[in-house]
Amino acid sequence: MIETIATKPYQDQKPGTSGLRKKVPHFQQPNYAQNFIQSIFDVVAKQELETLVIGGDGRFYNREVILTAIRMAAANGYGRVIVGRNGILSTPAASNLIRQRGAAGGIILSASHNPGGPDGDFGIKYNISNGGPAPESVTSAIFEKTKSISAYRIFSAPAPRIDELGEKHLGDMVVEVVDPVEAYAELMESLFDFDKIRALIASGFTMRFDAMHAVTGPYASEIFVNRLGAEKGSVVNAEPLEDFGGGHPDPNAVHAATLINHLMAPNGPAFGAASDGDGDRNLIIGKGVVVSPSDSLAVLAANAHLAPGYARGIAGIARSMPTSQAADRVAQKRGIGMYETPTGWKFFGNLLDAGKVTICGEESAGTGSDHVREKDGLWAVLLWLNILAERRESVADILKSHWAEFGRNYYQRHDFEEVDKDAAEGLMESLRDRLASMAGQRFGSLVVSEADDFSYKDPVDGSVATGQGVRIVFSGGGRIVFRLSGTGTAGATLRVYIERFEPDPAKHDLVPEEALAELIETADVIGEIKKRTGRTAPDVVT
Repeated sequence: MIETIATKPYQDQKPGTSGLRKKVPHFQQPNYAQNFIQSIFDVVAKQELETLVIGGDGRFYNREVILTAIRMAAANGYGRVIVGRNGILSTPAASNLIRQRGAAGGIILSASHNPGGPDGDFGIKYNISNGGPAPESVTSAIFEKTKSISAYRIFSAPAPRIDELGEKHLGDMVVEVVDPVEAYAELMESLFDFDKIRALIASGFTMRFDAMHAVTGPYASEIFVNRLGAEKGSVVNAEPLEDFGGGHPDPNAVHAATLINHLMAPNGPAFGAASDGDGDRNLIIGKGVVVSPSDSLAVLAANAHLAPGYARGIAGIARSMPTSQAADRVAQKRGIGMYETPTGWKFFGNLLDAGKVTICGEESAGTGSDHVREKDGLWAVLLWLNILAERRESVADILKSHWAEFGRNYYQRHDFEEVDKDAAEGLMESLRDRLASMAGQRFGSLVVSEADDFSYKDPVDGSVATGQGVRIVFSGGGRIVFRLSGTGTAGATLRVYIERFEPDPAKHDLVPEEALAELIETADVIGEIKKRTGRTAPDVVT
């Protein structure tokens, strides 16, 4: 029986870069999740009895919302819901299932790299039929619906158990519980030379993967240990936990410090990697070296042809605007297309669907390709392993040879977290007010050559995104970017991206802080960071 439940709208359900994210207690308000899910169902176009994929990263409150979403799907005309066993489904695996099964779309329950637990973060994101995040036209329509919603529809009977594989019914709708790993692992095996990687590991090559008690634990155990022959201890923190073991599932220098220290030890393994809460980000480490996400994107693009799935070469590369320009140099030398987009994986979808690009990346540790429509942490790790298996060089040596060929883009991101929202917005407004007069200004030895507020016109559908971040470019190739992040749940996160190109191989061994020192100082002067926020140093540097 279908019930129609009266509700009142909330005015704060505007999706950010990757869906709606709030603290768990906020989502636990009466009908808060139901309102947003019903608004999705009211807005998205679908045929009768369409298929919907539902899954999440296993964080606190996932199971309850998944069971609710199943009951609501049954009341809103879906014919089949595909859900990962126990509600587990990594974001790239969900994208794959949507594409593989011809689903109308999918609901992914995750706050990505944000902390979990009863007082942690929670999120709901809708992905469209190509497997990618809903574009702004859809998320804007969903937000408008949330502001006027008066009722939601739900099936009165409880949802079937989701801890057993197989098909069950809820009214006329089929609820199919699937192994969350199997289809994804088979996709990876079709893209990469597992035999060659297996031979590399069998030769004595050692690795460690940190799943951070997040969703990729079961995926990494199946792929790296069961299928590729890595030692069982190679995958650590493999059990997904509702609070991520009390940790912060963000694979960066701060939250993955234990893994990094392990790789820096004299007896550490040759290769290390980590992924985040929902499995779409990655950290790559070699013995004695941490690979920046921007460098990783460039190296993967330059070497993708070494993997069977990309043996014919790649059509082009896309990167988010704040990501370093290292990948641009690969595209230029290889004679392939290069696209600079706003932050948010949804902006890559049209380029991928149109065949304009094959590999995409963001400086926030996300890389992926046209195999799905999400960034994909394990995909990046496997492509690195395939490259290592073919070249039989260390990670450090591959980086050095890459910089020798293309030059090195020294790069850092400085995060100022939970800044007072008004102060952060005032800082950005002040920068925008000064843009017109900034060209030609000198700061120490740096001279501004151009400055703008980045806007993007999609080359496929012509849609325009404005106000995407302030770019200040200096003569000689230095660059500072200021933007506010859309992934936090408290206050505002100010992100400052600092970059300098160095063509001389004799200067490729500098410490990034040293290479970027003048730009770092200039960023504070131009942005008035200390003056406006009271912060004397960033919370995180990556």
